[in-house]
Amino acid sequence: MNNSSPNILLVNPWICDFAAYDFWAKPIGLLYIGSILKKAGYKISYIDCLDRFHPKAKKNIAPASRCGRGPYIKTKIDKPKGLGDVPKNFYRYGIKKEWFAEDLLSIKKPSLILVTSFMTYQYPGVIETISLLKDSFPDVPVILGGIYATLCFEHALKNSGADFVIKGEGVKEVLKLAEKYMGQKPLSDFNPKDFNSYPYPTFNLQSKIAYIPIMTSKGCPYACAYCASKYLNPDFIKRDYNAVVKEVFFWHTKFKVKDFVFYDDALLIDAKNHIIPMLEKIISKGYNIRFHTPNALHAKNISEKVASFMFKSGFHSIRIGLETADFENRKAMDNKITNKDFINAVTNLKKAGFSDQQIGAYLLTGLPRQSIKEMEAGIKFVKKAGVTPVLAYYTPIPHTRMWEDAVKSSRYDLNADPIYANNAIFPCMENPFSDGKISYLKGLASLS
Repeated sequence: MNNSSPNILLVNPWICDFAAYDFWAKPIGLLYIGSILKKAGYKISYIDCLDRFHPKAKKNIAPASRCGRGPYIKTKIDKPKGLGDVPKNFYRYGIKKEWFAEDLLSIKKPSLILVTSFMTYQYPGVIETISLLKDSFPDVPVILGGIYATLCFEHALKNSGADFVIKGEGVKEVLKLAEKYMGQKPLSDFNPKDFNSYPYPTFNLQSKIAYIPIMTSKGCPYACAYCASKYLNPDFIKRDYNAVVKEVFFWHTKFKVKDFVFYDDALLIDAKNHIIPMLEKIISKGYNIRFHTPNALHAKNISEKVASFMFKSGFHSIRIGLETADFENRKAMDNKITNKDFINAVTNLKKAGFSDQQIGAYLLTGLPRQSIKEMEAGIKFVKKAGVTPVLAYYTPIPHTRMWEDAVKSSRYDLNADPIYANNAIFPCMENPFSDGKISYLKGLASLS
């Protein structure tokens, strides 16, 4: 089509993996950049390759009990090289290839394309997305950012097909490239170091808003050995809680959104000056909304008062970051929780009114040299506390303190290819599929 007014195309790529499900997963970083570019005076368009509500798809409206979550459309594809022995099917999750090609034909030719990325081992979906973008717009520069681009920068430079690969948040770099290729100087006085200056992410560009992710802070003051939060966001910065409340009300009143998902890595830090006054204001409005915490909460911050405010304000799905019940040996992993912290948190949540089913505790499964006995003990400990064990399959992540240990213990060459870090194959467990270990653990966790 004729390009009478230049625009920037944002693209959320496919996921290629053994398993994927929309557990409140949105490319909030990409959509924040979209809103910043729009505020700077640029025209923005958006294609979501993971769109569950694409116009060509059958109705995929998640029932209320799922709170906006739901399955992606999927297409079976060949397994990546080196993973042929994994006894699972491999899929491209997201819209059909032909739908994507048709969507690209239906829009004005962009002057610049921005693509985000997710987990390191899901990069085949990124490569395939960029390849199709290049087929449609061979002379349009493609910028790749996101988690894979940041954690596996050299691999992305070599393999992604993007013209530019950006580490970290990259707002400044994107604005410079936008100015270069759009032929106009941005008008915004946006300050990337001031989280309160960020405009709301462009969630309104989606086919349907089933839920809204909310960030009240970026980064985390902890430095857990298995987590890359410190590398992805070195500084821990918070938004003014009044601004967060205003955003929640905006999406609820203007777009009738009921489910809100906190993406914070440390939501309850300094609760008396942040989450408590935030929830007080939300409670005072009396809106019928639900909050979810898939990124996990720190148990030591769940006081009786905090739990009470959480319940009254509409928190619905609670996840606590337990990780392991081996408290004697966990210091090498993190120093964020004790046995007593966890029990107190569960007690306070139940006293506030939360049911056993609403409270889950993440347990890392498949850590380097982790025994079945340790994993069993964790599941039994959580069940004894009267809440739900949630198995979180361990992903070896570059730039974390546990990475070298993972490399040494893995049956794959993790340094050779990010594909081998896929948590669905339990890369740091010996023969995970040979004797029903995983099925046994899943069954143990699910038994009432």
